[in-house]
Amino acid sequence: MAQIGPKMELQGRLSILVLSLLFAAGGCQQQQQAAAPAPANRLLEEQFDNPPKIRRGSYPTPTVGTSYLEPNQLGPHSYRPELHERQNGNGIVYTCRAGHVDISHVREAADWTAYLAAVTYKHLNNSDPEFSFTLKEGSVCFIHLTYPDGWQSLSEEDKERLAFDLSVSLGRYFGYTAGSWHEMLTWFGYKSRGVFPEFPSSFSWEDTYSNLLGSDIGADALRDTKRTYDEAVTYAMDKTLENLGVQSAEAAKGAAEKVRGSWFTGEVPPFVDMKKRNFDIGLENGFITPWLVDSICECEGAKAQLYLVPNLIFLAEQGFSMKFEIEPRVWEGNEILSLVYPDKKSRNKYIEPDKDFAAIMSGIKREAQKRLLSAHVHSKLTSFRLHR
Repeated sequence: MAQIGPKMELQGRLSILVLSLLFAAGGCQQQQQAAAPAPANRLLEEQFDNPPKIRRGSYPTPTVGTSYLEPNQLGPHSYRPELHERQNGNGIVYTCRAGHVDISHVREAADWTAYLAAVTYKHLNNSDPEFSFTLKEGSVCFIHLTYPDGWQSLSEEDKERLAFDLSVSLGRYFGYTAGSWHEMLTWFGYKSRGVFPEFPSSFSWEDTYSNLLGSDIGADALRDTKRTYDEAVTYAMDKTLENLGVQSAEAAKGAAEKVRGSWFTGEVPPFVDMKKRNFDIGLENGFITPWLVDSICECEGAKAQLYLVPNLIFLAEQGFSMKFEIEPRVWEGNEILSLVYPDKKSRNKYIEPDKDFAAIMSGIKREAQKRLLSAHVHSKLTSFRLHR
């Protein structure tokens, strides 16, 4: 199921073209199309009136609190997590082509994609030029849309279907961007529960790829007219993991043990030290490359499955343009803003992801290098003292 996002976007645009031809033809074809259920109805479901609940994530490391899952025991998905999912359905799996995957991140990214698609749909259907939404950390996103000249002349049916297609694609883009933004905030010490900073897990080797999988699964589920949303997420997640070569819980834990000492040290969160982090969010080539653990006998000969990150090409193709801004209404936002606007006097209070994420990630990588060098020097000094 790799790269399902762009494929589904293409199918959506083709469906709009077919719809237009059917309306032009009239007769029984028009009646048959009109009788079909509008896919946009899914984005009007009451459950999407409220944002998803936060799920407890896991370190990928074999440390205290990490659950490794059997792929056939993930259970059904639920936009409002049911007891089974809260107890047994979230944790870490290992796949031959994508490495470790955090199921909690997958589920949450899918639901945020669906929620943000629903928010977007309501405003597109009303032709609103501006709207906003709040992310789980409290940051507020502001959307400024410019519509194509022919938008108001579309029939209600055509407008609804185009709004649905665009909303799902934008939901995927917003959902993935929100996941990347969360990783940036946690790098600077964001505390979702107000106690321990989440820095140790920031950009851990499975996070961003898991977020991307979830965003694609959420978009795929919204387009699935054969199943309910929860059923569609369950089906899409199972098929995705199967295609990526998901392994047993024992293999997942064994893979993590193989990188103990080189990728991480420590036993108890939040005191686990992530010695290697995956800072790839797709800025360099538009893809995310997962990290595979070498010498996994169950995955001999497997190659990494690159995944295409969402972009906004589809908007321009339909004659739209958009300005997307994030106002970081959290303490850690000030440090992030200083990376984008070094001059405090002219500092803006908004982040534009398509323009500013590159500067933020460059700053994070520079700090990571300094931390790595400092740790190396400290290790050498400690070793020198011990052997004097």
